[in-house]
Amino acid sequence: MPFSHDKSIKLQQRAFKSMPLGVNSNFRYWGDGITPYVEKAKGAYLWDVDGNKYIDYRLAFGPIILGHAYDEVDAFVIGEMKKGLLSAMTYELEVALMEKIIEMCPAVDVARLACSGTEATMHAIRVARAFTGREVIIKFEGNYHGFHDYTLWSTYSPDQVYGNERSPISIPSSSGIPRSINELIITLPFNDFEGLERILKNRGHQVAALITEPYQGNCGGIEPQQGFLEFIRDKCDEYGIVFILDEVKTGFRIANGGAQEFYNIRPDLATYAKSLGNGYPIAAFGGKEEIMRIIGHGVAQGGTYTNNKPGVAGAYATLSILKNKPILATIEKRGKRLMDGLKKVFEDAGIQVAFSGHPAMFSFAIGIDLVSNSRNWSRADGEYYLRLVDAAIERGVMPDHDPREPWFLCYSHSDEDIEKTIEVYAEIIKTVKR
Repeated sequence: MPFSHDKSIKLQQRAFKSMPLGVNSNFRYWGDGITPYVEKAKGAYLWDVDGNKYIDYRLAFGPIILGHAYDEVDAFVIGEMKKGLLSAMTYELEVALMEKIIEMCPAVDVARLACSGTEATMHAIRVARAFTGREVIIKFEGNYHGFHDYTLWSTYSPDQVYGNERSPISIPSSSGIPRSINELIITLPFNDFEGLERILKNRGHQVAALITEPYQGNCGGIEPQQGFLEFIRDKCDEYGIVFILDEVKTGFRIANGGAQEFYNIRPDLATYAKSLGNGYPIAAFGGKEEIMRIIGHGVAQGGTYTNNKPGVAGAYATLSILKNKPILATIEKRGKRLMDGLKKVFEDAGIQVAFSGHPAMFSFAIGIDLVSNSRNWSRADGEYYLRLVDAAIERGVMPDHDPREPWFLCYSHSDEDIEKTIEVYAEIIKTVKR
């Protein structure tokens, strides 16, 4: 029987009256009449307000690493909340959390907390500018580093407007971003060794920081080509540039030590959020001691809610579980089974597809055989991808309604969930034609 969405549609109409687009984040808006509204979440599942149940592969855009409403984490958080939610002083639990982050993350000597990934990257960039005495930032097309004005450039725009690869055009991804910031941002295609070398020869002495995701978590899970992250590291050393690795999505997900551990790369600064707290509001940034220690010495960083007890306790409990149990190994095993199963479904149907990313956080692009940057990823058949997503959602399997967003897995996904998902795609690929 087809799912009913009558209550979601009515709730969207009600929400439109009090919120732009009827949601509190643009990414939660899928369109009129198709935007879901959720009643509850538990484990690997969501239930919408109409009572429809879904296997959740969005996981709140990645924070849920253990499972929704994970009992062990929630019990610890509730216990800590009874001691107070917020203080204008420091809790011992904050110190213990920072010690745990430093222990798990190879490149982090000293760290600070924040409330969101956006804040973490914003603060890291300020620290890099203060440390170097420079102002220009380099980022890569398709990389998303939060909603602040300094990095929301060349993130979502059609690749046709980015200009020639030899001389890319930086495009603001929203109205309201000051045009003058264009003078402080350089955007380049991801995996472009030659382009990075060329721009550094011309302007390397102006660049404060290069910020990048280890692989593109908001653009099809595009992975770094062999040696690219190492090339960035070498060039940042050569030109005195702070290398910021944005691990908001990969941190505590693709390895306990994140991409630093997985790729054996050592940035100068790193940023975290998402899986750090299994859904509780928490973020962090940290790195080399000589860079981080300038905070508080003419360099401002803070926030009323940076030590909010639910976030701090959620992060402490989550990291403790990740350290003590084979959480990520289990997720990787199931994610690989899902990737292999979906690959076979497309192969059996004679459909060309390119998979990318880690089994805990992967994507696929239909109609092309390789993706290396947002420009060639944009040539994939996104319209067909979305039609398959629509059909899967109507059968209880929910990836994101945006081809750029990866499929996320959590520890609560079962082998049965994986098998059902593969079966659903094997079914819909027969009926949803290109």
